[in-house]
Amino acid sequence: MHGWWTTRGAGFAWCLLMVTRLSPAYQFDAASHDSIKSVASSLAQDLMGLYDVDRPGAVPGLLPEPYYWWEAGALMGAMVDYWAYTGDTQWVNLTKEGLLFQTGPNNDYMPPNQTMTEGNDDQGFWALAAMSAAEYNFQNPPSDKPQWLALAQAVFNTQAARWETQECGGGLRWQIFTWNNGYDYKNTISQACFFNLAARLALYTGNQSYADWADKTWDWMESTDLLDPETYYVYDGVLASNCSNITPYQWTYNAGAFLLGASAMYNYTSGKTRQVWRTRLDGLLNGTMIFFQGNNSDIMSEVACEPVDLCDVDQQSFKAYLSRWMAAAIKWAPWTSGRILPLLRSTSIAAVSTCKGGPNGRMCGLKWTTPGSYDGFSGVGQQMAVMQVVLSNLIPSSADPLTTQTGGTSVGDPAAGGQDISRLDPFTTLDFLAPVTTSARAGAAVITALMILFLIGGCLFMLVDEKSEKTLWQMFLGLDTTTKPGGWRDTDDTDQIKSSDTPGSLGREPLIGSPNIPLTTLTNRTGDNMVIKVHHTTTLSSDQAISPTQTMSRQLSWKHVERRNPQIIVSKYWDGTSYHDEQRTARPSGSRQRLSKKRPEMLRD
Repeated sequence: MHGWWTTRGAGFAWCLLMVTRLSPAYQFDAASHDSIKSVASSLAQDLMGLYDVDRPGAVPGLLPEPYYWWEAGALMGAMVDYWAYTGDTQWVNLTKEGLLFQTGPNNDYMPPNQTMTEGNDDQGFWALAAMSAAEYNFQNPPSDKPQWLALAQAVFNTQAARWETQECGGGLRWQIFTWNNGYDYKNTISQACFFNLAARLALYTGNQSYADWADKTWDWMESTDLLDPETYYVYDGVLASNCSNITPYQWTYNAGAFLLGASAMYNYTSGKTRQVWRTRLDGLLNGTMIFFQGNNSDIMSEVACEPVDLCDVDQQSFKAYLSRWMAAAIKWAPWTSGRILPLLRSTSIAAVSTCKGGPNGRMCGLKWTTPGSYDGFSGVGQQMAVMQVVLSNLIPSSADPLTTQTGGTSVGDPAAGGQDISRLDPFTTLDFLAPVTTSARAGAAVITALMILFLIGGCLFMLVDEKSEKTLWQMFLGLDTTTKPGGWRDTDDTDQIKSSDTPGSLGREPLIGSPNIPLTTLTNRTGDNMVIKVHHTTTLSSDQAISPTQTMSRQLSWKHVERRNPQIIVSKYWDGTSYHDEQRTARPSGSRQRLSKKRPEMLRD
């Protein structure tokens, strides 16, 4: 009996666990502000848990693998939204830290750890996060740090300079640098981020030049058929080498970026131009309906990959941006709320119902079109997407985005980003070296001079022979000044006799004949012995039975020129007929006591 109850109890516990797992983690009411904020708070907590900036080796503003840098920028934008809609300051410091840490040395979101593979769309997502921070008066950075508006302007300036007309008549390339895969592709999301940023900068600053760029981008998109002016479908991109070869995939974030940019342009313009943008905005809303599926066509889906389970890590986050930008568009084009809010509300209810996975039992899935079903896929993208669509329910009661005319406090810099305009290479170590000043050059000269002096001193020290009678200068020059009374010496240490040498000028005695005999020499050394072959030419008298000039050769050796090794001293002397070799044995101690003589040997001519 006891065993039966134990088995039944274990089975009951397992069933209870399964029911718990199958039940939604949240009791979500899309009409209740308290419920919306409560669920959004939990979603944000789980999302930032995946950011986990406190993990070993973590860098502020970077997500762990397998997430790319651009998605971290998108996450920062999501957390700016979270603060703006809920007023919860829990994540403000981390968000601010991440946004500022990744700005790069020129404050334009081109950090050295990313520029090698950075794309225009990657940079664009960080700029859009900074733009949101400016529009919502997110906590401004310290005065010695780059400001939100200036960061957005810097990115705009660098990208406007990259607008390329040689291929397809305009547009931005996907990649910034030539060696990256995708440089020959002009992808729509790069254009969409640029258009979105330009339109919002025009609205925030009132500067028409930004609006002109927004118009230019829209016109180029239509001219390439990447944006169909009839269906308002927005396609993925086009090869720069074949401008008619369009990639026909449709992604939620492309439509969303153009939707928000168009609403900003609608708000910025007036008269007939405003009507043009209203027509375009209506068209884009019609085009986005392709992303709403389910029985009532009111639940958002990433239709290019969700139905076939092929969404990659990037694509799993795309619905977050359509949710974000559809909601934000309502503020600048209020008449769209009647179409947008019902779609976002039904989507948020379905999305939250999938949040029943992961270790904590409340991580959210990717597919929302089957409410209450968790598909087993969770991560940063899924969690961010559900949080954004839940937050969209707070749009009607949230504050309007600001401009410089309505209370925006972020400081701008219209010339920002100039140092990276037309940059063709990523950052190297040289980019971070401080400019060389005059004082630095003077200091370097002094240090160089001292090093040369130390080097010379070291060389002299190595040349010093403490047993030698030579002076330090003679040792340095290598001169052999050993001599005996009446002898000659090689004072210039060339080991050569020149025609200009005389006994008086160099302390030499003539070898043969007149001291003015022209001589040339060839030196041959064997060990410590030195032999001089002297070829001398002399003029003979006319009564000699030989030619007027005669060349004679004699092999001679220096007289009294000493070459030392640790044991032997060899010197030469002339006895009037021939040269003799005098060899003496030196004492190892190098003392100056008398040296023993050995019998001289004759040197042959």
